[in-house]
Amino acid sequence: MQRRPILSLPTGALFMLPAGIFIVAFILLPFFWIAAVSFTNRTLTGRTAVNPEFVGLDNYLRLFDASRFLNSGEFGASLLITGQFVFFSAIIGQAFLGLALAWFFFNRKGWIQNTVTTIAIIAWIMPDVVVAFAWFAFLNGDGGTLNQILGFFGLPTPDWLLDLPLVSVIIFNIWRGTAFSMLLFSSALGAIPPSYLETANVVGASTWQRLRDIILPMIRSHIVTALILITLWTFNTFTPFLLTGGGPSYQTEVVSIYTYRTAFQFFRFGSGAAVGMVMMIINLGFALVYLSLLRTQRRSA
Repeated sequence: MQRRPILSLPTGALFMLPAGIFIVAFILLPFFWIAAVSFTNRTLTGRTAVNPEFVGLDNYLRLFDASRFLNSGEFGASLLITGQFVFFSAIIGQAFLGLALAWFFFNRKGWIQNTVTTIAIIAWIMPDVVVAFAWFAFLNGDGGTLNQILGFFGLPTPDWLLDLPLVSVIIFNIWRGTAFSMLLFSSALGAIPPSYLETANVVGASTWQRLRDIILPMIRSHIVTALILITLWTFNTFTPFLLTGGGPSYQTEVVSIYTYRTAFQFFRFGSGAAVGMVMMIINLGFALVYLSLLRTQRRSA
């Protein structure tokens, strides 16, 4: 006997209508507007603010102009800085440290685990401005907390935000994002049936063998999902601007800051929209690569 659906098609569509209106109003319409603006020379002020002209692919060709692509302050240099920032802070830093911390506190009960988990949640939910202000005070070259600690032990005390700006924002972003990564991997580890690990203990498997043969294979899909979220979040983050403003001399100008500078400091909305479209394509590429890896793993499982 065929079951009748709980809701008819018109009723279900009526329930979906508010969400559909929200998606169209705040996602689809802005997307198509930005796509259209990227083919014009629209600006905030002047003649082209009122009557923008269609310029075709000029904005995109200017972004990828080989004669200046890798010059300081240009799109290519910003993209290269973003690649370093994402690789070291997201893939190497957040993903690795988050998994290591989740594994270290896995099945460890008590006040230490509760304290670390609470601190991780607080670190993740704190506003970016508050966290950036705290880290600015921590890394300040003139009396900052870190330099005071290093000076106490007789170690060099560089001006971190001026001498090592990219390293500073990478460390800051690792601290900021590792909490989220740890929470993701902790939930993944919690879903593993206890009988698997109990059997491994009975047969005398070492910690490394349990991690290699049981833990990692069972949470592969979670790792891919976490990498998608961490990579996309890091690629699009604007937080380094709160520490360095993209400087000094564009050394920490990731693509999100370059987009902001182009559109809202120089008021070139057409060029800024073109950068936004390129960023969207790169984000889509990241997602497709990770999702293809996820599908491959599911087929082989």
